[in-house]
Amino acid sequence: MPRVYATPEQLAAWTGQPAPADAERLLARASEDVDAALLCAFYSTNSAGMPTDLRIVQALADAVCAQVEYQQETGDTGTGAAGRWGSVSIGPVSLGDRRDDTQAATGLDLAPRAHRALMAAGLLPGVIW
Repeated sequence: MPRVYATPEQLAAWTGQPAPADAERLLARASEDVDAALLCAFYSTNSAGMPTDLRIVQALADAVCAQVEYQQETGDTGTGAAGRWGSVSIGPVSLGDRRDDTQAATGLDLAPRAHRALMAAGLLPGVIW
């Protein structure tokens, strides 16, 4: 079972708006994005793979809510397509201008606020000067 790091209630508190009807799906997708960003992170977990340190729990919840908020603002429903194409149609197929940047090229378009939440918790490597 996939790990989901935030609840619809936390999302509503984060955005200041009622959680959308598909909040659970959006939170699950955003949690997958956060997991992808944390491939080399080390933190204590319980038997379900969920973090046990309350600081990490809060950072992951904040990052997931920021990711959902970002995807909603950019018009992406969690698929990543909005970050790669200026417009997309399905029938009879039309794509539009390509928008790949360094994040989109890796397949992960992590929200800036999500990145900051993870960085502040020490879950992402810092910049080496």
